[in-house]
Amino acid sequence: MKSTNLHDQYKFKSLQKVSFLICLFTLCIVFLSLDIMTGPSNLSFLTILNGLISPESLSTTDKIILWDIRLPDALIAIIIGCALGLAGIETQTGLNNPLASPFTLGISSAAVLGASCAIVFASVFTNNIPFLPAPILVPAVSLVFALIASLLIISCTAFQSGSKNTIILFGVAIMFLCNALTSLLQYVASAEAVQQIVFWTIGNLTKAGWSEVIIVSIIFLITLPFSLRNIWIMTLLRSGENQASSTGLNIERYRLFMILRVSVLTAFSVCFVGTIGFIGLVGPHIARLILGEDHRFLLPGACLCSAVILSFASLLSKTLIPGILIPVGIITSFIGVPILIALIFMRGQRL
Repeated sequence: MKSTNLHDQYKFKSLQKVSFLICLFTLCIVFLSLDIMTGPSNLSFLTILNGLISPESLSTTDKIILWDIRLPDALIAIIIGCALGLAGIETQTGLNNPLASPFTLGISSAAVLGASCAIVFASVFTNNIPFLPAPILVPAVSLVFALIASLLIISCTAFQSGSKNTIILFGVAIMFLCNALTSLLQYVASAEAVQQIVFWTIGNLTKAGWSEVIIVSIIFLITLPFSLRNIWIMTLLRSGENQASSTGLNIERYRLFMILRVSVLTAFSVCFVGTIGFIGLVGPHIARLILGEDHRFLLPGACLCSAVILSFASLLSKTLIPGILIPVGIITSFIGVPILIALIFMRGQRL
């Protein structure tokens, strides 16, 4: 009788978690729809719906607004939210550090340094790399710098046998080094270049188009199955490294491939839209608070929570000040800080 009761409780809790995931998915759809509908051009709901079903029914101007501006911006918010959420939950679990996030490893700072170099030395890049078109110069160089930082972290992970403390310290060192070099570039650059660097650093979803949406989606869909294969390993790691090692788990090998997945997700996310803070940190914590440590639910929950937050931030960036588009990186910081503080008080302990 007792085992039956426990089984019923387990089924009930699992049903609750599935219901929460469904609610998160529904919120993603709702915020995605509102994001598409929001903008200075007054497109009605029926016009947008007809335009999505039958694009040829729209005028040329409305078609450009819907398909080339609003839809890519709204979709990239969902996709990058999912990517950063996945990277965040993997980082926090794999390194067993609640303050770990994709940006803790310094990959984002390396991307900013690459973008800054591309902006300041644009003529040097275009003259020496003729096959690199000017429109993709900044994201391309940003991606290269982010991947170089990723390779350094992966090399450190392999050399230090996957020590979590070493990985975090090395990532923080890369972050401070890249930030210092970026500040140096800003110091010697022209006022126009500094303005471009600051604007890129803040984070802005309007930089992305359909090609960026497709690329980040492909990277996320390629990475996700490998993360799902490790859900039991991630759940086991939360019980402690000693217990996980006693089962025969090769923690060093797991961390090496975890860093690889996180690095690729972060690099391809930030190189297109700039630095968007708190998403990869707060989203996984919200999901963990509600869903617990079972990564069968926690992993998709972290992706969906992060997507909801970023999509909501994208919506707020267009509506807070009428006629002005606030960079979404500013909004995510304003949202992330109170959420993080609330989580600390709700848990009654340090995260």
